[in-house]
Amino acid sequence: MVSSTLTSMLRSLGVGIIGGLVFQLAGMPLAWMLGPLVANLVVSVRGVEVRIPERMRELFLGVLGLVLGSQVTPALAHRVLDWPISAALLLLGVFCSTALAAAWYRYCGFDRVSAWFASAPGAMTAMVLMADKVGGDPQRISVAQSLRVILVILILPPLFWTFEGAAPADTASVDRHQDLWLLLILPLIVPLGRWLRLPTPALLAPLFVAVALGIGGVASLHLPGWGMNTMLWVLGCAIGSRFKGLSGRRLGRYVWQAGVATALALCVLAVFAELIHRAVGVPRDVALLALAPGGIGEMAIVAVALGLDPMFVAFHHLLRMVALMIVAPLWARWLSRHAQSDRDD
Repeated sequence: MVSSTLTSMLRSLGVGIIGGLVFQLAGMPLAWMLGPLVANLVVSVRGVEVRIPERMRELFLGVLGLVLGSQVTPALAHRVLDWPISAALLLLGVFCSTALAAAWYRYCGFDRVSAWFASAPGAMTAMVLMADKVGGDPQRISVAQSLRVILVILILPPLFWTFEGAAPADTASVDRHQDLWLLLILPLIVPLGRWLRLPTPALLAPLFVAVALGIGGVASLHLPGWGMNTMLWVLGCAIGSRFKGLSGRRLGRYVWQAGVATALALCVLAVFAELIHRAVGVPRDVALLALAPGGIGEMAIVAVALGLDPMFVAFHHLLRMVALMIVAPLWARWLSRHAQSDRDD
């Protein structure tokens, strides 16, 4: 069992190196995340056993949390007071985009519960569990959620690169690094996040610790270029290796459904991103990434790698996640009362 897990992990990482090199040679943005992601996705769908162990994924997600939180300074912390308008627009945009995506999934044959929870932008594990309790289809929801995240990751960086002129941070040229000792306390921070029942504890617990240390002027983690690329490589492999067991035809149908749902959501959110750009003054690409219907971890990776105001992005994704965790149980209860009508259709 241990040997099989190790083999799958090494295979995933090896495939990821090939994908990263190909994307880097092609001059693609975010090469060391998108290359490993796409390479692992392709071999996983073809039935090759590739997998990044959950503990390893959490470790590197924790590193991302430290990197993200270390960008907070006292001056940056005061900026949160300037964001209530963007926060309100975020919540309204999330509702409108989720409703439109849910309508599309209903058209595709999803039951009411599955359609809404497949469209909820974030907190995938919680959404699947809640929907399962009230009669939703957990497999359909989890696949739709995973595909949405991957599609957003694949669409947005090239889009920013093409239309906004955003370029990936040149991590290879970054040689400054400090306070690497923070990496040694990760094994203590992540269990604390689980004990506090934080959503995505592997990311948020290190992020909050790094924010506190940064504001207090105690420590601030900056990785060397090879460290950033290593983090992106492992997390890209972890995201891309999720789809073992899906046939090409079945995956194609799911990709079509999720692709349309994602495009609809992004179109709606692009309108709200423009409103945030005009109201708050943040760049359009930052506003769209802050609203994008991807997971907080994945969007934080993109923000850090492309240098797109990571704290603005992380703040709004965290707000969205908190709002979802509050509203989703109430919405699940309401949907459960109407689930019988779907079974009678």
